[in-house]
Amino acid sequence: GSILESIAKKDYLQYTPYHTFTYVLKFLREAALDPKVRSIKITVYRLASNSQIAASLINAVKNGKQVTVQIELQARFDEQANIEYAEQLQSEGVKLIFGVPGLKVHSKICLIEREENGALKRYGFVSTGNFNESTARIYTDFTLFTADDSILKELNKVFDFFETTYKINKYKHLIVSPHYTKNAFMKLIDNEIANAKQGKVAFIKIKMNSFTSYKMVDKLYEASRAGVKIQLIIRGICCLIPGVEGMSENIEAISVIDKFLEHTRFFAFANGGDTKMYISSADWMTRNLDYRVEVGCPIYDEDIKKELMDTFDICWRDNMKARVFNEKQDNAYRKSSIPKIRSQFATYDYYAKRQES
Repeated sequence: GSILESIAKKDYLQYTPYHTFTYVLKFLREAALDPKVRSIKITVYRLASNSQIAASLINAVKNGKQVTVQIELQARFDEQANIEYAEQLQSEGVKLIFGVPGLKVHSKICLIEREENGALKRYGFVSTGNFNESTARIYTDFTLFTADDSILKELNKVFDFFETTYKINKYKHLIVSPHYTKNAFMKLIDNEIANAKQGKVAFIKIKMNSFTSYKMVDKLYEASRAGVKIQLIIRGICCLIPGVEGMSENIEAISVIDKFLEHTRFFAFANGGDTKMYISSADWMTRNLDYRVEVGCPIYDEDIKKELMDTFDICWRDNMKARVFNEKQDNAYRKSSIPKIRSQFATYDYYAKRQES
């Protein structure tokens, strides 16, 4: 059936490669063909060598849609490919925006506007990864499909910023770099610190590619000293040292390296029992917080919240491919007496059971 009709009823989470990337392609193909769709806006960072994303956008122009593509020409290792795609898209009538002076656009967002009952209805998605059907087979990434206008109005503000860079917009729902991400996460951590001091439930669960921002490291040390329980899954560089008495005894951190490249960025805060969750294109690195355009999106659907927490907990219990960050920096595999859990296989089983039910 229609993917737009499905999204109009509720939010959906795609978790590649456990879910097929085809949902993104189907979304754009349907938008390109639907006579009621008026416009498509999307950011492009890395595309496949023979991109069906680009084909759908060109098809949309030919079908009379207004198509705007923000393409990042400084995507590392993909500069030449993106220049070639830019020339192709522009020659077909796609409106191109070439970045923001002094900033790299790393956000992964898409917004369409459809005429329904005499008014414009918005649909869109926010992702942690690139819109690339090749890497989607080996990179783990979250993509939230939504028709929530409170989120999509703010996505439109991000696209406005690409064209009017001197105007800094305000956001109530999205967490957007370079203007707000650091402060927004600082406030979320401060809230956990305050709750811990009041004896309320207080925890932070984070999954990222790399963690190198010393300001964010120091903030988590502060949270640990206040009694906030912190779990970190960091695939690559981690400049935080967990488990040090008086500094980080309430922090645990692991890295999972396996068949798929762990590429998701996920953030959960206890918030006194009313958990706040976000997915984002941004790691906690100085470049992502201060020198890139990144978008973090809140998760409001309770079923998706549970799904995200389930997948985090599965990864956290990994004792076959997980290594431990510690003061020794010995990169040792995690040892555990519980039954063997290889998280990527267990995540596949989790989604297989969900499909059966």
